[in-house]
Amino acid sequence: MNESKLLERITCNPQIFGGKPIIRGRRLAVEHVLSMLAAGDTADVLLEGYPWLEPEDIQACLVYS
Repeated sequence: MNESKLLERITCNPQIFGGKPIIRGRRLAVEHVLSMLAAGDTADVLLEGYPWLEPEDIQACLVYS
């Protein structure tokens, strides 16, 4: 999947987290995913903790950053 397609997964909604970038309109901020990865969590841990999350969502967060 190319970068522009990945970035389509990142949305901003003023009604959710004050308009911070989130993943596919869900209540999971990009900064939260990046913080978990920075803290040492693996993509598998994130995918297990958020069953609706897809590997491409994690890639999108990394591209966004």
